[in-house]
Amino acid sequence: MISAMPYPVTTSIEPQLAHRNRLTTGFRLILAIPHVFFVGGVGAGFAVHSGRADMTSYGGETGLLGSIAFLLAIVSWFTIVFTGEHYTPIRRYTRFYLRWRVRALAYLMLLSDLYPPFGDGPYPASLACDDPGTARDRASVGFRLLLALPHYIVLFFVLCLWWVTTVIAWFAILITGQYPQALYGFGTGALRWLIRVEAYTLLIVDEYPPFSLS
Repeated sequence: MISAMPYPVTTSIEPQLAHRNRLTTGFRLILAIPHVFFVGGVGAGFAVHSGRADMTSYGGETGLLGSIAFLLAIVSWFTIVFTGEHYTPIRRYTRFYLRWRVRALAYLMLLSDLYPPFGDGPYPASLACDDPGTARDRASVGFRLLLALPHYIVLFFVLCLWWVTTVIAWFAILITGQYPQALYGFGTGALRWLIRVEAYTLLIVDEYPPFSLS
């Protein structure tokens, strides 16, 4: 079902089901390592560092640039809650990180065979974010992590299932050269959901994300 008011964070992916590159698919995890270093991969649980649980790893490893984005989100939390302002340089950086992350994850998740650019550049997967303007919802920003928690709990199961379906798709591509259409739809939906929640957590938008793969 298509909502009359689409969410202000939109991930667009050009479908690539047939004539897949079996060679790069076979070594996809290795080929994606440079991008994973910068913008992270897809996780399905808490990562523990120095004896503590790291919330940023609940939906996906964030990489070097993502770690910076989460630190900047802490700064933005204070500036928005106390002054209502989200500094433009921080917002631009976070959107840049999310755009790169969408392209890298589309490649890692076998949704596209084209190797993604480092940074910005044309790619079959793209991200668009509407500007929320200057009127920010300070109350929702103040309780943002608490509000996002239900999504991270559901995403844990969504991403666990995604890993299972992607392993099946990996074998299907290697054998037939095609990504099963039903599994492809689930993969793109999981990516859209993950990016919406990350954009919400990073304070790019104030609208609460839908619990939806569409």
